[in-house]
Amino acid sequence: MTQKHIFRLGISQAKLADRLVQQGRFQRTLSLVAGLSSVLAGVEVTWEHYKGSYGQRIMYTPVILGFALTVAGIAGAVSNKLAKTFLRIVSLVTIVDGVIGFGFHIRGIQRKPGGWRLPITNIIMGPPITAPLLFAVSAYLGLVASFLQPEETRSKHRRVSGRVPFVDRAVGITPGLSFGRYQKHLAVITILSTFLSAFEALYSHYKNRFRYKVQWTPIVLAPFLMGSAAAAIPFRWAARTILPLTSMLAIINGAIGF
Repeated sequence: MTQKHIFRLGISQAKLADRLVQQGRFQRTLSLVAGLSSVLAGVEVTWEHYKGSYGQRIMYTPVILGFALTVAGIAGAVSNKLAKTFLRIVSLVTIVDGVIGFGFHIRGIQRKPGGWRLPITNIIMGPPITAPLLFAVSAYLGLVASFLQPEETRSKHRRVSGRVPFVDRAVGITPGLSFGRYQKHLAVITILSTFLSAFEALYSHYKNRFRYKVQWTPIVLAPFLMGSAAAAIPFRWAARTILPLTSMLAIINGAIGF
């Protein structure tokens, strides 16, 4: 196969992928993303609660759910039925658990000497306030994935059409997520997760007083990523130009930070 043929094949596959995404056919990929992101969140919550000696039994729930969401994400990538049942249920339970955990972390800061009268000191010394919500964001990805359609067509012998996508009429929200409309959901998730991640970076890096200048980069980059994600909601051109650029910068920055 010549380079020209390889290039044409690559372009063809890119167009096909773009069409599938526009039609809301991203279930398998997004399920896998949700499952893998829960691994990172699960490892972090396991370590943070280990430092707290698992003083309350409820501290075990995000650890268990992190593992469950990973399994559910992989299962959703394999099976459309499991995505609409197992992944959806685990995602909903994890979101609820994340909100409850956020309440417990607020209470933990309140119980520090001085409570909220010493906000900076007690936020830094207390539990990471945004961590439970970041965990819930991973679950929300799984929830969105459960309402999408798998990447393959309705029939193995039918090519993907850009006109009439196959949507699950039994689920009312699914047509609303088709034709790229769920792009808005992902843009909102990006805004929320970026804000929470930036806050947690500030929380972590403030502890050592920003010893290295590079520790400012995730905080400085966050407004640009949030702004481009906000622009992607009403403007499709922003979703195809600015958002991929700022997202790639954030990925590179995260890799360097790691």
